[in-house]
Amino acid sequence: MSTSPVTLLVARRVTKGRYQELIAWLHEGEQLATDFPGYLGSGVLAPPPGDDEFQIIFRFADETTLLSWEHSVSRKAWLLRGSDLFAHPSEHRVSGIDGWFGAAGQRPPRWKQAVAIWLAFFPVSLLFNFILSPLLNDLSLLPRVLVSTLALTPLMVYLFIPLSTHMLSGWLHSAPGKTVRNTLVSHRH
Repeated sequence: MSTSPVTLLVARRVTKGRYQELIAWLHEGEQLATDFPGYLGSGVLAPPPGDDEFQIIFRFADETTLLSWEHSVSRKAWLLRGSDLFAHPSEHRVSGIDGWFGAAGQRPPRWKQAVAIWLAFFPVSLLFNFILSPLLNDLSLLPRVLVSTLALTPLMVYLFIPLSTHMLSGWLHSAPGKTVRNTLVSHRH
């Protein structure tokens, strides 16, 4: 079992004419997940123009907490209530850094992943150093780097890198010369 955060990516194609009902149902699922231990956040990516496939993202602290939610009575009842709203569901489980960039085969090139991470890391690191440098300047290099990495790593992993990848999803997943837009319908932490 994984002890690092696990992301469940679910794709659902909306049944014709049931768009608003599907949106309400997806939000209900996000609300249900918030009550489970280990829940870290979720979001719904609306399909790009001309498509009908929604991407739903659920993130949990580890595989055990995700499995607890997946096998819960409330989730099973929720899935049953929405079963006529979608067609052809698919699910992918990812952990670690890959969870920020989608399922295998759908991940952007590594250089785009690096740019997205850097765009999140640089401003946060700059702000951190600007604000805390008066307090950290008296420390030698090793303790200064230790303090900054201990403070910044959780912020980057749980907040800023996921935010960056959501904001840049159209660019991250676009083919050369083609722009794909995903709209974040909702996102909770």
